[in-house]
Amino acid sequence: MRKRHGWIAFSSFFRKAIAKSGLHHLPCQPSTSSLNRTDPEASIRSTVDWTDSALYGDHIWFETNVSGDYCYVGEQHCIARALQKSVGRKKCAACKIVAHTLCIEQLEKFPSSRAILLDATLPLNDPDFRINFRCKPSFRESNSRNIREPIVVRHHWVHRRRQEGKCKQCGKGFQQKFAFHSKEIVAISCSWCKQAYHNKVSCFMLQQIEEACPIGAHAALIVPPTWIIRVRRHQSSMKSSKKKKRTSFKRKSSKKGAEEGRQWKPFIIRPIPSPLMKPLLVFVNPKSGGNQGNKILQSFMWYLNPRQVFDLSQGGPKEGLELYRKVHNLRILTCGGDGTVGWILSCLDELVLNPQPPVAVLPLGTGNDLARTLNWGGGYTDEPLSKILSHVEEGTVVQLDRWNLQVEPNLGAGAEPDEQQTDKLPLDVFNNYFSLGFDAHVTLEFHESREANPEKFNSRFRNKMFYAGTAFSDFLMGSSKDLSKHIKVVCDGTDLTSKVQDLKLQCLVFLNIPRYCAGTTPWGNPSDHHDFEPQRHDDGYIEVIGFTMTSLATLQVGGHGERLNQCREVTLTTTKPLPVQVDGEPCRLAPSVIHISLRNQANMVQKTKRRTSLPHLNDQQPVPDRLRIRVSRISMSDYEALHYDKDKLRQASIPLGLIVVPGDSDLETCREHIQRLQEDFCSVHPSFRCLGPQEEADKPRILSSQRLSPKWCFLDSTTADRFYRIDRAQEHLNYVSEISQEEIFILDPELVVMTTVGTSPSAMPDLVNPSSSLVNSSSSQRQRVNSDSSAAEALTNNSAPVASKLSRAGCIHRSNTTAADFKPKLRQEKSQKTSETEREKEMLIECVKNKDMKKLQELHLKGADLTTLDLSGCTLLHHAVSAGSKEMVRYILDNAPSDLLDVTEKLHGETVLHRAASLCHRTICHYLVEAGASLMKTDLQGDTPKNRAEKAHDAELAAYLENRQHYQMIQREDQETAV
Repeated sequence: MRKRHGWIAFSSFFRKAIAKSGLHHLPCQPSTSSLNRTDPEASIRSTVDWTDSALYGDHIWFETNVSGDYCYVGEQHCIARALQKSVGRKKCAACKIVAHTLCIEQLEKFPSSRAILLDATLPLNDPDFRINFRCKPSFRESNSRNIREPIVVRHHWVHRRRQEGKCKQCGKGFQQKFAFHSKEIVAISCSWCKQAYHNKVSCFMLQQIEEACPIGAHAALIVPPTWIIRVRRHQSSMKSSKKKKRTSFKRKSSKKGAEEGRQWKPFIIRPIPSPLMKPLLVFVNPKSGGNQGNKILQSFMWYLNPRQVFDLSQGGPKEGLELYRKVHNLRILTCGGDGTVGWILSCLDELVLNPQPPVAVLPLGTGNDLARTLNWGGGYTDEPLSKILSHVEEGTVVQLDRWNLQVEPNLGAGAEPDEQQTDKLPLDVFNNYFSLGFDAHVTLEFHESREANPEKFNSRFRNKMFYAGTAFSDFLMGSSKDLSKHIKVVCDGTDLTSKVQDLKLQCLVFLNIPRYCAGTTPWGNPSDHHDFEPQRHDDGYIEVIGFTMTSLATLQVGGHGERLNQCREVTLTTTKPLPVQVDGEPCRLAPSVIHISLRNQANMVQKTKRRTSLPHLNDQQPVPDRLRIRVSRISMSDYEALHYDKDKLRQASIPLGLIVVPGDSDLETCREHIQRLQEDFCSVHPSFRCLGPQEEADKPRILSSQRLSPKWCFLDSTTADRFYRIDRAQEHLNYVSEISQEEIFILDPELVVMTTVGTSPSAMPDLVNPSSSLVNSSSSQRQRVNSDSSAAEALTNNSAPVASKLSRAGCIHRSNTTAADFKPKLRQEKSQKTSETEREKEMLIECVKNKDMKKLQELHLKGADLTTLDLSGCTLLHHAVSAGSKEMVRYILDNAPSDLLDVTEKLHGETVLHRAASLCHRTICHYLVEAGASLMKTDLQGDTPKNRAEKAHDAELAAYLENRQHYQMIQREDQETAV
């Protein structure tokens, strides 16, 4: 008992000492009067305060949905607990403590000298009570003896009820009893360096409270609070007392005082330069990427000093850039779309910083072509921000050409004025591209529709859906066919007008970077250039590319445009109002003469391959010549549910095989080996190649014959405390030894997984040794159902071995096989009970085949079932598509359940979209896609609707379906939590 009381006394003293350390580790503290707030709203801030009334150690509060009833002030002093009512909670972005909104004021310092009396116990109803816990300090005061003297940053210790990782002292994990509902303090961690210790004497010593903090893994990027100084404005009384002492220097000093008055700002930056420091400014556009921007803003405030992280919706980037303009070796991270990057670069031009700080990109927008060019990927998914900060620190500085656009009215055009035309471009400089014609028309339609109905464009997925629909409609109408008749193009003195007219180009793009239109490469591969040089973003040349409707449609499947020229200057003359766009900002430009010329070069940070990390994960040992690596496959459903639990996700993975690769291979090389993995397996075991529906259900096996989907990606399972996806465009930047030397995990978004009754561990087939046995399949824990097969038959089959029988309760079911595969089959069995319904079914099918719309409507009004199937499993939609009747298809879509869209017939396993694509019915395909038909379902040959269009030699339809397939994948990504 005595030991227990001693520990309680230590814990009490410990808590108070930590609270005290949060306030007394910098030499100059704000007066107690400055801590006394009168405005209750001011006590709950969600932004950094840059005014002269900013409070030292102020928290930055955001809404949270954290589980449990935990409040940092503790049960004894929690107002919400005393009132026994449900109260909202907020979380501090900088130190990650959680408190009830009513209790936040309790965390402040005493407004009187009683603050020092740490062991004073006040009742809860005392209005002067404070728990005395401030946030990590982000600045210091200016009234020290020497403003330039180095000042040590000390730890900011926080008690944690939950803590990931291991104790720095003993190396053991943090036991979290009863998970979210435990009120036990298990750890003590520092908000700066993230070091964590067990909450016991053997791990955390009292002397550590006042130790200097190393600031952690990102010390080179963090702006220390000692660099940011709050400057107090001189009081009028002080000025009047100095007036009497002025002599012959009165005029000069008063002028200087006036200048200081105009230039005074509450905060100044006094950096201490170091060759190892690369201080980082982070600018976040919270409107980009749905809710991603807001979450990323909070995360960076945790990893860095909150005063180096700026919300662009709170006044833009200019003030932050001005404040840090004299910081040596500064770097900038822009979190947003390409438009946000252009905004930052334009502000840097205005401020004329010398040298100009290099800019890195965290892509949150929809196109992100500049981010792709600089190897930052096409969009942020779930890579840990800590790893992104390391890439920013280690990235290479490269140059990016920027181009001026000068517009003059073409007074001799003689065209009729358009009410919507303008004589100015939305931007006078571009970094990515300037274009006119078809693509600009689609973008303009989108912007005009969004301005008219903003409520209909509230998600990234809806925006992309509208883009695709507008593009398809414009494609059918051919609104840009006469573009070449109304423009004149002169590149470096060479007139290209006749060539543009001969080729009948409908879109003209002046491209500065290799990427365009969400990642396509319109200039093509270097080996295809022939008379032109490979494209570069730093050579002072701009590429001029033309497109017909066909070549523009084939971009998404690896095609390229018509290469016209590489030049330094362009003069473009238009003779009628035409849609144009500058880096995605569209307008309808009046007849004009447009001059394009090089403006300057901006410094950018390019993500590079981390060669220094190669030996790191191998304990400083050289990388082996060859690596023998297991490959396991994970479904999207498992990943969404378990990606924060490494052990459970490993258990949920399904073996795919083994690969042998050189030790220094990157992930692009591994992708080639994995793609060959199933091909080799099928060649050795041909009986597994194309199983029919019955075989698929009956045949016990370890590996499914389902192909890897085109959208599979690698998962990093080692460099962070959770699994995360690696962008396909960044595979060449990652060595396989960085993410594993024994096992690689891949995420397949189209993998269908069903649990089995078997309990013994599954065997791993060795595809390197083809003679290895593939028996003992009854030990498999999981069985995959091929998208080619009928899930209904797999579920209802009674002749399968006992170990392969599926447990319906444990079924994890993805998009390739939907509920639609079950319902129509049940309806079909019921319809066979009476000859009357059989005749009705025959009449329905016959009238659809004969395109008899009137008869179909009559039967439907009499109660005929539009979800009926024939003996081959075809729906009425299948027959309407075969007949090529747009009216029939539209009527059935409007009046039948949406489940009908993805029903597969028995002979080829095709959906109605497969059939429409094979027959090149473009408008019908458009109807089906807009109605929600799956673009990712595969037939018995493993083909998607896009593959069917390619086999039918309709490249434009294939490109359209490829686009929409991409958007369906984005919809899934939008539903995930990014940070």
